[in-house]
Amino acid sequence: SFRQSPQGKGFCTDCHISGSPDSWFKSLFVRKVDPRKDAHAQLLSKKEDNNLYKIQFHNVKPECLDDYNELCEEVLPSIHANPEYPCELVGTWNTWYGEQDQAVHLWRYRGGYPALTEVMNKLRQNKYRTERGKMLLSRRNQLLLEFSFWNEPTPRPGPNIYELRSYQLRPGTMIEWGNYWARAIDIRQQNQEAVGGFFSQIGSLYQVHHLWAYKDLQSRENTRNAAWQREGWDEVVYYTVPLIQHMESRIMIPMKTSPLK
Repeated sequence: SFRQSPQGKGFCTDCHISGSPDSWFKSLFVRKVDPRKDAHAQLLSKKEDNNLYKIQFHNVKPECLDDYNELCEEVLPSIHANPEYPCELVGTWNTWYGEQDQAVHLWRYRGGYPALTEVMNKLRQNKYRTERGKMLLSRRNQLLLEFSFWNEPTPRPGPNIYELRSYQLRPGTMIEWGNYWARAIDIRQQNQEAVGGFFSQIGSLYQVHHLWAYKDLQSRENTRNAAWQREGWDEVVYYTVPLIQHMESRIMIPMKTSPLK
């Protein structure tokens, strides 16, 4: 699609092409930047807590998907409820549109890296990992922090569908992304659709995940279209699109035992 920038210039929101013809020439020169004394994580994440998140992507053998879901519904809530495991299951889903036969799990570790290490050591003795391994084609994970300007994800009633929008940013642009979204998040809270916003610490770097909840696909379309009628949204899109190298959207259905219904 083609939209007009706040300055009246046109830009494409699908192909993410931007810049002027002489931009390649300007890129030959090194721009002086002010030295930073704080890491991006310290500038963008919440200071009042020590939350660490882990997101897991499991690609399941198609013939094993039902058995895999049953195993997750049996084991994951028990880990969540067990006080000996310092972690919380935020949400667990199957991908509906996007990569097929995929499960996505989001965990929170309120004690940060020590809590993560404690859980990992205890899970080595859990039969879940052995049984799960027989059903998977591949798996990957990331460790994440949450943006300070997003609400912390909390359980919500359903039924809902969830959209996980993942953005691979250009290196060095995370602060700029955060500055724009810190002002923009209020625009996208009109229907309480914003669930959580995260940026990667370990795994694929300079990656952002935004998690949204909608009643259905039509509600998603209506909500996203309505954002364009609110002041400031066009500016956010215009200035953040050039920061993106790649983006991906997953529509996900919660498993029966997901705290995010």
